[in-house]
Amino acid sequence: MRWTSMLAIYVLFWAFSVFLVLPFGVRTAEEAGAEKIPGQAESAPHDFRIGRTAIRVTIVATILFLLFVANYQFGWITTDMLDFLDVANGL
Repeated sequence: MRWTSMLAIYVLFWAFSVFLVLPFGVRTAEEAGAEKIPGQAESAPHDFRIGRTAIRVTIVATILFLLFVANYQFGWITTDMLDFLDVANGL
């Protein structure tokens, strides 16, 4: 696999990992004991730290990407294993 393909796949893993990591470690204003701003949603985070979130996302994305590359190299899970309908043999 070329390095440019690996970079593109890593960026995709990073982007998808954002949605996995965002809900964890977030406290609302009520949980933090702070006053809500008028018009603020009850579920809005009190103190969003983008640096901490980026580090967590990078760790998760790197682990998932390394598993992907290892699977690509060693062939643990192949497309034939995922063919549940057995299309190649005509059902």
